[in-house]
Amino acid sequence: MRITGVLLAAGRAQRFGGDKLLARFVEGPNAGAGVGVVAYRNLCAAVDDVIVVVRPADQVLRQTFEASGARIVTAERADDGLGATIAAAVQATDTSDAYVFALADMPFIRPATIARVAQELAKGASIVAPRHEGRRGHPVGFSALHRHALSRLAGDEGARSLVEQAAGDVALVDVDDAGVLRDIDVPEPGLVAFRAR
Repeated sequence: MRITGVLLAAGRAQRFGGDKLLARFVEGPNAGAGVGVVAYRNLCAAVDDVIVVVRPADQVLRQTFEASGARIVTAERADDGLGATIAAAVQATDTSDAYVFALADMPFIRPATIARVAQELAKGASIVAPRHEGRRGHPVGFSALHRHALSRLAGDEGARSLVEQAAGDVALVDVDDAGVLRDIDVPEPGLVAFRAR
C-alpha cells in the first residue's frame, strides 16, 4: 500500500512575522534545525513516500527542503488557502492509496504518532486522526476514497469539512503525544526567527 506523507508548507506565517518555517531551534535535540525541516524529518521517519507543498515565491524555503532531500510540489493557488494547497498535493500524487497530511509548523509530533496514523490507514481506515486528552489533533490521514473530494478543496479550512461530514468514519487513535495539538504561531522560548533573505 502506497501511503504518501504530505507536509503542508505553503502558509504565509503572518502571526509569526515571516519565515516561520525557517526559524531555528536554539536548544534541545533539534538545536540548529529549522521548524519546517524538523517537521519534514518526523514525517519521513514514519512514512516512506513524502512530498512537501510550498508557495511559488518561497524559493529559500524550497531550497531548504530540497537540501534535506525533499520532493517538492508547488501550490500555484496557495493564496486561496489551505484547501488549495491540499488539492495541489493530491493532484500531484494521484496514484497514492492514502495520504497523511501534516502541517509544517507542527514539529513536535513524534514519528511514532505519525506511524500509528499510517498504520490505521493501512488496515483500511477511511479517515484517521490522533487524539490527545480528548482533543483531536494532527496529522490527519485519508484513504484514496476521498481523493476526488480532497483534489477539489479550496478556501482556508483545509479538509475539516470532510472530516466533519464523515465523523462516523473517523478512526481516532489515542496517543500520549501533546505535539499533535501544538503548532508554532509566534516566536517562543527555544526558537529564534531566522531570516535567510
